[in-house]
Amino acid sequence: MGSEPPMPHVLMISFPGQGHVNPLLRLAKQIAAKGVLITFSTTSDTGHKIISSSDHVVSADDGVPVGNGQLRFEFLNLNWDKNDQKHVLEESMLNLDTLGPAAFADLIRKQSMARRPVTYVVNNPFIPWAVDVATDMGIPCAVLWVQSCAVFSTYYHYHHGLGEFPAETNPNISVCLPGIPTMTPEEIPSFLLPSSPYKSLTKAILEQFRNINKASRVFVNSFTELEPEAIDAISKYAQLIPVGPLVEQEDNSGSNLRGDLIKATDCLEWLDRQAPHSVIYISLGSIVTLTKEEMAEMAHALTTNGRPFLWVVRPDCRELLPQGFHEEVKGRGMVVGWSPQESVLNHSSTGCFLTHCGWNSVLETLTAGVPVIAYPQWGDQVTDAKFLVDIYKVGVRLKAPVQRNALHAAIEEVMDGSGAKGMKENAAKWKETANTAVAKGGSSDRNIQAFVDEVMKRAAGGVHSFLQV
Repeated sequence: MGSEPPMPHVLMISFPGQGHVNPLLRLAKQIAAKGVLITFSTTSDTGHKIISSSDHVVSADDGVPVGNGQLRFEFLNLNWDKNDQKHVLEESMLNLDTLGPAAFADLIRKQSMARRPVTYVVNNPFIPWAVDVATDMGIPCAVLWVQSCAVFSTYYHYHHGLGEFPAETNPNISVCLPGIPTMTPEEIPSFLLPSSPYKSLTKAILEQFRNINKASRVFVNSFTELEPEAIDAISKYAQLIPVGPLVEQEDNSGSNLRGDLIKATDCLEWLDRQAPHSVIYISLGSIVTLTKEEMAEMAHALTTNGRPFLWVVRPDCRELLPQGFHEEVKGRGMVVGWSPQESVLNHSSTGCFLTHCGWNSVLETLTAGVPVIAYPQWGDQVTDAKFLVDIYKVGVRLKAPVQRNALHAAIEEVMDGSGAKGMKENAAKWKETANTAVAKGGSSDRNIQAFVDEVMKRAAGGVHSFLQV
């Protein structure tokens, strides 16, 4: 053996969902840029979507230079397919729980045989078994929580029976937790409500807390300045390490390698032709599907409002648009199947963001300084909406199901209403704070650097897993 220490190697494995892949891949690039080899893994079908939607052509063994490090991909071939978008979460979790652990253990062993032994494993929610596999193989593991610290605390308190929550016998109780504003039943993550129809999702979410104490670190896609009270309060039980906002960084050579599972449409030239702060941007994420009636109400409001708009309508939802809609808005509105969201939000013509309030979108809009119309559907989205409107004060709430007059009023309030100036000023302040956190020497950057320092130390000391097949 030579005297050169082995290259530090972090293996990251993601649940195959858009809201999980994006933040983990962004964290991967930030860690890699500091001089680490990253192998990014998820299921093979999702992995192939990532590769096909990116500008790079990457094979399993080749890597992409990112800053001072390298990012490579190697996916789990579980021999299963998921085609039903409505049941993607439940179906994915069932198959992953059954087939994932053994395939992941094989992947780790394969790295050792290829002389790139794994120094650290990082996983994200819905695949808590990755922590068990890594621990059993003698490899330290970190977890990236992809929702807010407040939501983490809410689930943690519920799981451990540390607070009073709505129940069948008392469904209308408000929830009071340390470091978090009082939440009504409509404001806590909907999976915790006794009326939630998604019992398997509730079980999967809470399962994450079964073994989270095995993880040496719990990273969270947030930043200290955004949630200081929640972070401080939950530290009694769990030490959360903010590493966000995990948004696309344009200062490294891997910046155009993205985690989109749908090929984005180039809409930036169209935005270039619009007036500053004039465009309504609408995107409800990769899972939310509106009814045909809701689509009609939204389309009517956008048609009669008179403002330019960019509307992301996934290919599986295009048929829900009203007949003749495209002709009515031609030239003023643009409908795309997917968008480069960070670029859209940071474009000078974007005036507001109608969002489902997924946490990734929350952080992207705060980092871009764009006011919002909050239209949550389920899960943590309802909690995120409360924070956007009541705590961060960067937007207004739109109640479901959407009605044309209510949407029209919300657009006018955010764009030109009596509170618009204050929302824009607050959004600008959050933009500055968020970007400072991830800049060199910022609060989140320091936390990432501390992790990299430990990985480097372990690699230099030869602390690796060399396992027998």
